[in-house]
Amino acid sequence: MSRRGGGGRRPDSRLDQPTQARAPSFQRGGGGAAGPRGRGRQGQRGGAGSGSHSGSGAAPSSPHTASTSTEPAPSSPSVSASAPSSSSVSTLVEETEQKLTLAAPAAATLPPSSSRAVRLPVRPGFGTRGRKCVVRANHFMVQLAKRDIHHYDVSIDPEVTSQKINREIISQLINLYRLTNLGERIPAYDGMKSIYTAGPLPFESKEFIITLPDSDPRPSSSASPGTERQFRVVIRLASQPYVYTLQKFIQVLDVVLRAAPSEKHTVVGRSFFSTDLGPMGQLGDGIEYWRGYFQSLRPTQFGLSLNIDVSASSFYKPILVTEFVQYYCSDLSRPLSDQVRLKVKKALKGIKVVLRHMGYNLSCKITGITSQPMSQVMFTCDNETRSVVQYFLEKHKIALQFTSLPALEAGTEERRIYLPMEMARENAYNEDTLVNNKFGIQVADGLTSVDARILPAPMLKYHKSGREASVNPDFGQWNMINKKMFNGGTVQVWTCMNFSTRLNHDVSGFCQRLVDMCNKKGMVFNPRPVIPISSSNPNQIEKALVDVRNKTTQPGKQLQLLIIILPDVSRSYGRIKRVCETELGIVSQCCQPKHVSSGNMQYFENVALKINVKVGGRNTVLDDAVQKRIPLVTDRPTIIFGADVTHPQPGEDSSPSIAAVVASMDWPEVTKYRGLVSAQAHNEEIIQDLYKSIKDPQRGLVHGGMIRELLIDFRRSTNFKPHRIIFYRDGVSEGQFSQVLLHEMNAIRQACASIEEGYAPPVTFVVVQKRHHTRLFPADHNRHGLTDKRGNILPGTVVDTQICHPTEFDFYLNSHAGIQGTSRPTHYHVLYDENRFTADDLQMLTNNLCYTYARCTRSVSIVPPAYYARLAAFRARFYIEDETSAGGSTGGTRSTAEGSLAIRPLPVIKDNVKDRGALFGQYCYFGSSFKLDIKGRN
Repeated sequence: MSRRGGGGRRPDSRLDQPTQARAPSFQRGGGGAAGPRGRGRQGQRGGAGSGSHSGSGAAPSSPHTASTSTEPAPSSPSVSASAPSSSSVSTLVEETEQKLTLAAPAAATLPPSSSRAVRLPVRPGFGTRGRKCVVRANHFMVQLAKRDIHHYDVSIDPEVTSQKINREIISQLINLYRLTNLGERIPAYDGMKSIYTAGPLPFESKEFIITLPDSDPRPSSSASPGTERQFRVVIRLASQPYVYTLQKFIQVLDVVLRAAPSEKHTVVGRSFFSTDLGPMGQLGDGIEYWRGYFQSLRPTQFGLSLNIDVSASSFYKPILVTEFVQYYCSDLSRPLSDQVRLKVKKALKGIKVVLRHMGYNLSCKITGITSQPMSQVMFTCDNETRSVVQYFLEKHKIALQFTSLPALEAGTEERRIYLPMEMARENAYNEDTLVNNKFGIQVADGLTSVDARILPAPMLKYHKSGREASVNPDFGQWNMINKKMFNGGTVQVWTCMNFSTRLNHDVSGFCQRLVDMCNKKGMVFNPRPVIPISSSNPNQIEKALVDVRNKTTQPGKQLQLLIIILPDVSRSYGRIKRVCETELGIVSQCCQPKHVSSGNMQYFENVALKINVKVGGRNTVLDDAVQKRIPLVTDRPTIIFGADVTHPQPGEDSSPSIAAVVASMDWPEVTKYRGLVSAQAHNEEIIQDLYKSIKDPQRGLVHGGMIRELLIDFRRSTNFKPHRIIFYRDGVSEGQFSQVLLHEMNAIRQACASIEEGYAPPVTFVVVQKRHHTRLFPADHNRHGLTDKRGNILPGTVVDTQICHPTEFDFYLNSHAGIQGTSRPTHYHVLYDENRFTADDLQMLTNNLCYTYARCTRSVSIVPPAYYARLAAFRARFYIEDETSAGGSTGGTRSTAEGSLAIRPLPVIKDNVKDRGALFGQYCYFGSSFKLDIKGRN
């Protein structure tokens, strides 16, 4: 981790405790796993990218997861008045890792040597709640015939980084030697270092010489122009069939199923795209989209299943780079402005271009563009300093035309290459010989029918003064007609600022209707603004907001809420929020200008809901929560966390990733959430600031971190310390399960132990996955009561059989009503469970929480704590976003020592916003973290 900058920390005795006593070890089992078992699931594997080329045709520059115990928990340790010491924290880490190892309890004296030793909790049983039904899933069952699969290592010399060229080499080898040296075998090649055959080859090691024509971009500079390229290919036996694990066996079959489409289509991750798979579409700015499909082989309770999903991806048009730049700037005879140059740099970074000015093709990857026009870019070659323009004229007899454009940058930091912009330019598995005949794989033709259940919607509680004090939602949605907010907030001091040039007299009427709606729904909202409603130039947003702040700083006039009508042109929202919350201390509610004149009462209701939670109110609560009827939540004080990490857009290498953690602050209602966000290393998925400690020379070990802060806040808010922790973690792929669990469970345990000796509440750690490719469809679209009006499966549909993991605790839940297209269920996977949830209890809790989202009267697709964490992370990115960049974030500077990124701390939120308890109120800081209440994006 890079060091974090300032940001300040609020003085608080809870962070300044010198610690001496020893921390407790884990006292509970992890979910009751019995005996060894295999995950049988494989993380996604990224393909190798094409390397940069530094040929002579360009201008050179100067030279572990959760295993669960079935043994009863030991007695609690004695309690000391002191917090734990640094040595106890180390002990706690060791004991935590022991808890998560593969070994049996008696032998668990050492932590796992790697995250591969991690095991996850077994399924506690199948759910039974809800109405039974049958749905169809885009899983295709796979049948296997017995084959002796052999693995061979492949080496290609000279080494090639392009999988496409690797495949061409091996394809040529198979065509030439299949009937002779290969003994009529057809190998399946993974594009890198391995081939697999159904039966042995007639040799254990053999060398081949393969020749490819020179029409393709060269993988290296070793070949001369105009000659064929020769490659030395060595194939060696790597392993016999009996050494394969289930995970390795699935990997082999996946290679076989991907072999043919990898040769025919463009491969992006685990998806295939081609102009032959559907019509293309234009996205503008030199970008088009191609259609394709995703494919993945997975172990399920049915056996092996091939998961196939339709997809689309964007591609750059095969055009000259100068033609591409014209999408951003039509006049190429003049230098690019800084704003356009940054947009072009972001769009081109990482893109491969093909140079054709030397009589043969040369492929280069763009690493950036120069800040100066090409005519001003100088470099040293052969002890002579020349410009790029001069070099191409003398070396290649080419007079460059667009010398005012920046030069493309390629190559490495040590050997920079400058290029002028004007130089560049369906499955039938059972009919596949390799798949069907050689490897004996049969893939079912139809979608898989799966048993499912439709969970009942929860009863929602509203204020008893309304005509309807409760509602039982139908089809995942309801409305506020005849209802009042469960706890209405108060707004006495407010005003409105309009930045739209299309509106004038409508603004006052809009505000009046909004105030009336807030009062009608149970809030106490002063109908008169503290200062007159006004309009301002959208090009002077900061000045207008400063003026509002200055006019409302007198005693009794301190602004509680500023209603803002956004400018007609988009991209101002982030700037407004940053200025209001980090510079001026204003709580705001932003509204789109198109809604001001609409008079849509549903819109006013939704905005009223957002305003109410911003000023500390509650819109609705679960009736079962009020009645304390939610198992493993309302019987004992329980805190529910949500966590997520968002990463910068591709090409934003200097921007940090942002981690967010939110936690419930009320019990038993579980509706109010408060959170912390923290900047961390670029593309780092593991949350680094869940727990951290600092050794102070005077005070000793000082504890902090997001989990610790939120646990203490829960105690202050409810007068209870949490007896139980439920942790919903968003954004983790299967390949990251082990690393995330090991690190973040350690951090949770350390945070708890740092608060009080012996404090180790049981934890349930659940990963929330939205970005998967399983889709569920009604088995009968014409059957009333099993589909919604758009033909989707009903809200509450849950699947935990057949297509789910063979042994682990996971389920698919479609908790929302689809608005457009096919509803995508959310996949929940339990990585650790000391609370010993049953399938019904966890599925019902998760589904019911989806009805408590504060921003609307609809159930949402992912559990709200995870949803709020995602919103918090995106909001924090506004605070470090540079308006002059191409929509991305800046936020770090490159370290010259190790090439790593220095993390820019998140900005400090103003005190008067901290103390309000509003949308992002009650902030406190620890390093680069800050705390906020999460009430929705607006």
